[in-house]
Amino acid sequence: MPNEFEGKVALVTGASRGIGAATALALARRGVRRVVLHYNSYREGAEQTLAAIREAGAEGEAVQADLGSLEGIRSLIRALPELAPEVDILVNNAGSLVRRARLLEFDDELFDQVMTLNFRSAWMITQAVVPGMIRKGAGVIVNVSSIAGRTGGGLGATVYAAAKAAVTAMTKGLARELAPHGIRVNAISPGTVDNYFHQRFSTRQMLDAVIAQTPAGRLGTNEEMADVIVFLCSDAARYIHGQTIEINGGFYAP
Repeated sequence: MPNEFEGKVALVTGASRGIGAATALALARRGVRRVVLHYNSYREGAEQTLAAIREAGAEGEAVQADLGSLEGIRSLIRALPELAPEVDILVNNAGSLVRRARLLEFDDELFDQVMTLNFRSAWMITQAVVPGMIRKGAGVIVNVSSIAGRTGGGLGATVYAAAKAAVTAMTKGLARELAPHGIRVNAISPGTVDNYFHQRFSTRQMLDAVIAQTPAGRLGTNEEMADVIVFLCSDAARYIHGQTIEINGGFYAP
C-alpha cells in the first residue's frame, strides 16, 4: 500500500514530540502529500518534526495553539482555511494530564483546562474539518484516548481519565453519525508509553510497577502507537468504525 495516501492532507495535533510526532512522520513516510502539525509550547520539537516530514518527501507546516483554552482552539481553527482548507486525515492526539491533583486539590481552572485540552479540543477541531470531508464523501478521524479512560487512571488523574473516557464515547457516537458520509472514526487507547508524558508525570517506581504487570515485559513506544494509527487511516481498516484499539502489551484486556 505504498501509494494509498498519495495526495492526502493530514492534520495531527500535539505533534511536537511523542505519539503525535511519530504519527506525523509515519504518515509522511507512507506518502501523505501534506502534514499540518500542531504544537503548543515545544517549538524546537515541532521544527525537528517538520524537518523530518520534509525529508520524508511530504510538505509540512506547523501551527502553534494552546488547546487547553477555547481561544487557543479557535485560533487553530481560524488558521486551517489557509493551512489545510480540506483535511483528509485528522489525528486528535493533543492531550496532557497537566498535573496530578486529587479530588480536594482540584480547582475549577484545572478542571476546565484538562477537559478542554483532552476532550473539547478534539470535538471542536472535528467540527471544523468534517464539512470538507462530507463534501468529498471521504475522510478518516483517529482520536487518541488512553488506558486511563478504562481504568480510571492513577492517583491524581481522575479528571484526565474522565476526559479520555469521553473521547472513547465520542468516537463511537461520531462513527455512527459520519459513516454514511464516507467518514471513518476510530481511536487508539495507549497503555503506558515510554515517552515525555511519563517522564513528566510518572516516577521510575510507577513505571517499573507497570512493566512488572505487563505480559510483554516492557513499556510501549511512540512508533508502536503511530503504526496502529496509520493502520486505522489505511484502506486495510476500511470496515472498521467506532473502535478504540487497546495498545498496552497485555497490561489490560477488556
